[in-house]
Amino acid sequence: MKHIFFVFFLSVMGLGMHAQQGFKVGIQGGLPFNDFNDEVGVVVGADVGYMWALGEVVDLGVSAGYIHGFAETFQTGTVLTGLSDVQFVPLAASLRIWPSDSFSFGIDGGQALGINDGNDGGLYYRPLIGFLLGAKTELNFSYTTIDLDDRSWTTVTLGILYTFTPKR
Repeated sequence: MKHIFFVFFLSVMGLGMHAQQGFKVGIQGGLPFNDFNDEVGVVVGADVGYMWALGEVVDLGVSAGYIHGFAETFQTGTVLTGLSDVQFVPLAASLRIWPSDSFSFGIDGGQALGINDGNDGGLYYRPLIGFLLGAKTELNFSYTTIDLDDRSWTTVTLGILYTFTPKR
């Protein structure tokens, strides 16, 4: 298994593409589903992080963010009351692989801290794909999961990310 991983790693490192190193700031919006579908109407978030290029194809970094799920107010003709907003602060490690100059895929993984009442947070992971719109701007699509004690927070989001590249 170690040999397969080593060959894969060398193959990815040798593709000769361009990683995106630098400080990143992004916003996202989306919809919840499964356990929180009836309680939360829409989700917005913001992310900050830094990525280091480990060659020309692979980036590794850290990120932090804020996720806010707005409580649902309508459900099939009924006005809902008593539902509260849901908020998280995810702290994660990030991995991105750039198989081409304009496309990436990767994952963020770590811990999401729950900041609203009764929310302890949980294990956070967010696989995503990204498409460069310009030299420093990326459009990304992600699936977020936070494993809570008795339920799972799952969302699909669309976001935009801006990279501040370091001066050389």
